[in-house]
Amino acid sequence: MSSDPWSRPTMADLRAVLESIGHEEVDNNRAVERLELSVPAEIITSRGNTISAVTREISRFGLGVLHRGAISPGEVIVKMASESREFEYRVEIKWCTPCENGMFISGGEFLGKNQQDT
Repeated sequence: MSSDPWSRPTMADLRAVLESIGHEEVDNNRAVERLELSVPAEIITSRGNTISAVTREISRFGLGVLHRGAISPGEVIVKMASESREFEYRVEIKWCTPCENGMFISGGEFLGKNQQDT
């Protein structure tokens, strides 16, 4: 684990947390299918702080992220990049909960795409 408490979680961190959470055997009655997605991301809080993160899952309506440090519920900007484009989304963080190794998982709903997408 990195010594910087705000550094981006590594893929090993992500795997360890996902393994500790496990896969539920029960149907969680989600209305929309979610896809596993593990890509680097940045979360920009309403105060302007940038938190490095890794996405966990994504759906048409929202996403889950893994990061160090707690994030308060509310509107944030989430930046993700592909090989050719960068995406910025306005997201309403609905929940944030601690998990192993000082990590946190959060979930939020998309509010819209930012106009600055490149």
